[in-house]
Amino acid sequence: MPLQTIGHRGLMGAEPENTLRSFRRADRMALDAIELDLHLSKDGELVVIHDATVDRTTDGTGQVRDLTLAELRGLDAGLGERVPLFTEVLDAVSAPIQAEIKDRAAARALAEVIERRGLTERVTVISFHDEALRETRALLPEVGLGLVTGRSTATAPERAAELGAELVSCEFARLSAEVVARCRATGIGVISWTVNTPDELARARELALDGVVTDVPEIVTAVRSGA
Repeated sequence: MPLQTIGHRGLMGAEPENTLRSFRRADRMALDAIELDLHLSKDGELVVIHDATVDRTTDGTGQVRDLTLAELRGLDAGLGERVPLFTEVLDAVSAPIQAEIKDRAAARALAEVIERRGLTERVTVISFHDEALRETRALLPEVGLGLVTGRSTATAPERAAELGAELVSCEFARLSAEVVARCRATGIGVISWTVNTPDELARARELALDGVVTDVPEIVTAVRSGA
């Protein structure tokens, strides 16, 4: 199977991360999937932003959970972009989505959207947090799950198997051929974040990964050209 390309927060190396502009850029390049991050606003809306605070990615300050959707909408997320709703991203692009959730509350809100809109084939729910994935599995037995790992990459195959996850997304610097082999032995797919240079892409190919999560269009072009 060809190496898949997954756009990290859209294509955050080229556009403001987790914005409609970034997601549309990834969709125009026909990436195999788009990864994004979800939090709940103060008034319970499922919004797309990576951090628990707005400080790094917008011109505002404060916790996402302490701001209403209207307050979040008033912030500049880069180049005049606004913090989008998850449903807006679904409507703006056609690519499959890897939706990363941070907690069980977000899991419940995401499950409601997936069920209401019939998205079990389009959306894979991913998380660093076992409990968020367990909550998702209980609510949506048919949806695809992915375990995201950083320092815990060495135990990714066993944790993913216990959670019923079909996929692991491992931090590239911590991923080894041995971990990949253990995933393969249990039928679990392996992708890695983030692959942004030719050397990293060469190593990803050497590991025979299923996909690479990337920030930059150049890696997408290189994968397609075989460079």
